[in-house]
Amino acid sequence: MSAAEQFHVDEVSPSYWRVTFDNGPVNLLDADTIDQLGVLVGRIENAPDLTVVVFRSDKPGYFMAHWDFLADNARVAAMQPGPTGLHPYVDNFVRLGRLPVATISEIRGRARGAGSEFVLATDIRFASEKAILGQFEVGVDAVPGGGPMARLGRLVGRGRALEILLGGDDVPAALAAEYGYVNRVIPDGEIENFTDAFARRIAAFDKVAVAGIKKLVDAATLPDDAEFAAGLQAYFATAGRPERRPFVQLLFKNGMQQPDGIETDLGTAIGKLRQTANG
Repeated sequence: MSAAEQFHVDEVSPSYWRVTFDNGPVNLLDADTIDQLGVLVGRIENAPDLTVVVFRSDKPGYFMAHWDFLADNARVAAMQPGPTGLHPYVDNFVRLGRLPVATISEIRGRARGAGSEFVLATDIRFASEKAILGQFEVGVDAVPGGGPMARLGRLVGRGRALEILLGGDDVPAALAAEYGYVNRVIPDGEIENFTDAFARRIAAFDKVAVAGIKKLVDAATLPDDAEFAAGLQAYFATAGRPERRPFVQLLFKNGMQQPDGIETDLGTAIGKLRQTANG
């Protein structure tokens, strides 16, 4: 049986697409996400007139929650390298970042862990005041695998990158904008129209010019592939350790991967639970 479609593409015009992510009640990423995102990135790469893509979600409170802790990790580990030679999870993000089109994340909810890694791979991040970002992996004894160590320092500076990665806490929209994690905060009731208008503006411009600008900015600002490979290797080495399981089970008992409960303030809650467990 084929997997349910997670990325719903609305081809607004040949030069402008809107993509809505949909996977479960909190929009988790899983092995099917990796496969489907790879196909989508290839489709974007081969769209001759496309100049801008907006990524969004219709799930209240959730853009992309994080990686699914119940995903088939054996399937993920067995995946063959993508076109860059990297594992497909990282390959997707590298190729997404280097697309010859402008990519925009319209963030109206939570984007933590793998969700944060996705939005960091897009070019422009607009957030409503309801957005929450973060890399909470340190709280579950893992090194993030999708490239935030490579990307965040270039966006927010070394100290703030370490604050985000080592603190593992939730980063509300206003602070994310202050740090440069997102471009700006736009009122939730206005963000869809704002993003659409900005995307239509880019879509009206010449593709050769847009792609040329992006290529040169990418060359000056994007990390080398080796940085992404090292991060994913560190994730695989740390995430599968058996000593992690009791704490992850505790998170599930508190409602992880459900719309309410611990998912609402996951980064903050993990820190409190760890301090309680250690104290």
